[in-house]
Amino acid sequence: MTISSPQNEKLKLVRKLRDRKHREREGLFATEGEDLVEAGLAAGAEPRFVLTAAGSGLPEGWGGEEVEPELLASVSSLGSGTRALAVWPLGWVERPLAPCVYLHGVSDPGNVGTIIRTAEALIGSCVVLGPGCADPYSPKAIRASMGSIFAQPPVRAGFEATREPRAALVAHGGAGLGALSGAATICLGAERDGLPAEVLAACEVRATIPLHGTAESLNVAAAAAIACERLSSPAMSEARPDA
Repeated sequence: MTISSPQNEKLKLVRKLRDRKHREREGLFATEGEDLVEAGLAAGAEPRFVLTAAGSGLPEGWGGEEVEPELLASVSSLGSGTRALAVWPLGWVERPLAPCVYLHGVSDPGNVGTIIRTAEALIGSCVVLGPGCADPYSPKAIRASMGSIFAQPPVRAGFEATREPRAALVAHGGAGLGALSGAATICLGAERDGLPAEVLAACEVRATIPLHGTAESLNVAAAAAIACERLSSPAMSEARPDA
């Protein structure tokens, strides 16, 4: 039977999950789009339920329920609507392995999602989210992660939970990127404020990405990508302690 009432309990839950407080209260989050449904299933995640637009011809193997297309679009956070929407249990990793990326005060969900995608792609590991970070399960962060949120779920912890040696990425005054050699944790802070003093003090080294022209600094997601790519190089990998 096709869902045709806006008062349907599943649609009401999807609307609630737009807000962080409801995601945390329910222990659930929503994804929109076929690609994210496929990414979740491929990673072995089990959705609470899947909703698809009636007549869209999406795979029956998803076990989804059909919804009137206009009604499904009405609960979407995307301006163009969606053909598939799924609700999943929140997934947090309890303990990070090395190497990993630690973020402190990175409040933009797009940056958080992009860094989760980058860490999964370049170093095959997770992101540790410290105080002041955006919710990685917000709609914007989920879209930016492009499914990596399923393959490498994040850790919610302070920097003390990460492995030594730690390398802080700072805008000015650090050593070259060769200082990342052997690092088990790369630490990045907010673009304006950087890392707090206590995190910097816990890092064995500080590294700075050399810039040209008039640029003062890089977007934090771009900086994370450069650091992860450097850490993933064969010479760096050989110098890193075993996870």
